[in-house]
Amino acid sequence: MQVDRIWTNARLATLAGDGLGIVEDGVVACADGRIAYAGPAAGAPGLDGGERIDCAGRWITPGLIDSHTHLIWAGDRAHEFELRLAGASYEEIARAGGGIVSTMAATRAAGEDALVAGALPRLDALMAEGVTTVEVKSGYGLSPEHELKSLRAARRLGQARDVTVRTTFLGAHALPPEFAGDADGYIDLVCGEMIPAVAAAGLADAVDAFCEGIGFTAEQTRRVFEAARAHGLPVKLHAEQLSNLHGAELAASFGALSADHLEHLDDAGVAAMARAGTVATLLPGAYYFTRETRLPPVEALRAAGVPMALATDCNPGTSPLTSILLTMNMGATLFRLTVEECLAGVTREAARALGMAAEVGTLEAGKRCDLAIWDIERPAELVYRMGFNPLHARIRRGR
Repeated sequence: MQVDRIWTNARLATLAGDGLGIVEDGVVACADGRIAYAGPAAGAPGLDGGERIDCAGRWITPGLIDSHTHLIWAGDRAHEFELRLAGASYEEIARAGGGIVSTMAATRAAGEDALVAGALPRLDALMAEGVTTVEVKSGYGLSPEHELKSLRAARRLGQARDVTVRTTFLGAHALPPEFAGDADGYIDLVCGEMIPAVAAAGLADAVDAFCEGIGFTAEQTRRVFEAARAHGLPVKLHAEQLSNLHGAELAASFGALSADHLEHLDDAGVAAMARAGTVATLLPGAYYFTRETRLPPVEALRAAGVPMALATDCNPGTSPLTSILLTMNMGATLFRLTVEECLAGVTREAARALGMAAEVGTLEAGKRCDLAIWDIERPAELVYRMGFNPLHARIRRGR
């Protein structure tokens, strides 16, 4: 077999199948940016040509995936953090004109170049910890002009850096001031103008919404999903973060890629997600930062066989987190996920949450050769340590 590059003398966590897929004496071979072979050295086919890299016993995992971020924004919300420390709730701040709407004003005022420049340091921090694929949502423009601007800026991140960027249109994130008291009118705009424009421009890979008391009702969310379906775009949902509006059930009925947050998810929602194969994307950074006390129903999700992804939810108001490694540690310490669940949550299940399971997320022949090579003794170190980055090398498409 002719290949371009071969990594030898490695220990692999392939994430293929249901577990970590550990191979103690492993080899990964790449041809034309895709994995040609990943498995035991003793079972490797004849591999000809290419550069050979001795990993000296290091571990190789799939490149990490951050499947829920809001990297594109302008402005700062440190003051709101101070208010929360003084006792104000997230909902109180939002209803007083803070929250998403305050970021909206700054984002609307910023040019596209400024949005890209502001997001790159956040993206660089993720990439420095082995992230090779990242999802980026819009949702801080809240008008046709500024939502399109945000999505263009998100796409440009993938041109400015060696990373795969998946974009998600989140126009139904909050109600802009010009539509105060007219949420249905704003949803008319989202469905009738924004989604068609986004789809025509090819700027989004999925459509998201915030189904919540301070966001949009289940019926308004349904309209967004129907418009997305009409334009061939898959859906996902911010669901059951602050209350239970049965958004996860609604999302599952549309075959959603994922339902995210889920602290208030009930048994009916769990069952609906299990039937639909909808991924539960858990966001411990937001849980931690907002000092939430209600845990997502991890045991129920686990028992029902619902795949669980983990993501940073990087955003200015409720999760200013740019560490996928710390996210795994939080998933373990706060949500009681196992090491295996944490690692799968930022690889195999994160890929599933983005509709990319056929391309990335495991070390298997035919998938993109996106790798993270680690100076660790065992995979548990990636979850156990805090504030320590053992990344040795990050490989995307074999380079």
